[in-house]
Amino acid sequence: MPKKLKPGRSTAFRSRFRTLVFPALILLAAGCEERDRLTFPTPSDGVGPVTIIDQPANTDTTVEAGPDLVVSGRIVDSDGVSTVYFLVIGGNQPGPYRPSPAADTVWFGLPVSTSGRSGQTITVDIYGVDSQGNEGAHSTREIIIE
Repeated sequence: MPKKLKPGRSTAFRSRFRTLVFPALILLAAGCEERDRLTFPTPSDGVGPVTIIDQPANTDTTVEAGPDLVVSGRIVDSDGVSTVYFLVIGGNQPGPYRPSPAADTVWFGLPVSTSGRSGQTITVDIYGVDSQGNEGAHSTREIIIE
């Protein structure tokens, strides 16, 4: 049979424990998951994305008229690339690309039509803007069609 406590200090302690400490322990034990924690964005580096064109590798490239030439590469920024701009002078002009959500690295493959364009030169200029609004340096290729 449980021992009965005399009124006094023990009862007062138990009463406080039940009303103050016990609820606090439950909240502490429950805690919060990683996704619920308060986070702060890292400050921007103030520099726009870096654009790297892998193919064609040379700044000036000569190709024969015919099938599409694919200009491919990537745009990288630790703040996240929010928009990729493709400027094509003398060829087909696509609109900007906006990855959703913004990513640290965005891969691209831009088809450039060379069919029926013998003797022409197409200039492709590609650059990105990060999620902080910083514009990166442009990367350019001149495609000379024979």
